[in-house]
Amino acid sequence: MAAYAQNQGTKTPDGPQVLRDAAEKSTAQAKETFQQMGAAAGEATNFLRDSCSATFKGTQDYGAKILEFANANISAAVEQSRKLSSVKSPMEFFALSNDYARQQFEVLSRQTQELAGIVQKMTVATTETMKAGVHTAT
Repeated sequence: MAAYAQNQGTKTPDGPQVLRDAAEKSTAQAKETFQQMGAAAGEATNFLRDSCSATFKGTQDYGAKILEFANANISAAVEQSRKLSSVKSPMEFFALSNDYARQQFEVLSRQTQELAGIVQKMTVATTETMKAGVHTAT
């Protein structure tokens, strides 16, 4: 009987308590994991928003510049047509045509450089946003 009483003093916890403890531990771990996943999802959302925002701004600038150039080029073509409608000789026609072609080549070269500059700025802005997002995430 003394051995029985001695074993009762060092008795391990009962089964339901062990299950409760395991459930509480699992719940705490699940809650922590959920919070970490939520924080990571928030960071990813901010990263994508910032990246898309930079790209969208660059795309707007590019589109506006294209419209500006189209307007200028159409105006130049209309003016050239007006000049050509009043020519008096083939020599005058060829002189006006050559002058227009030279001017338009220069204009198109400048316009291409401006568009390339916008694309470069957009690329740099997007890349910097992505770099900042990657550094923030690590």
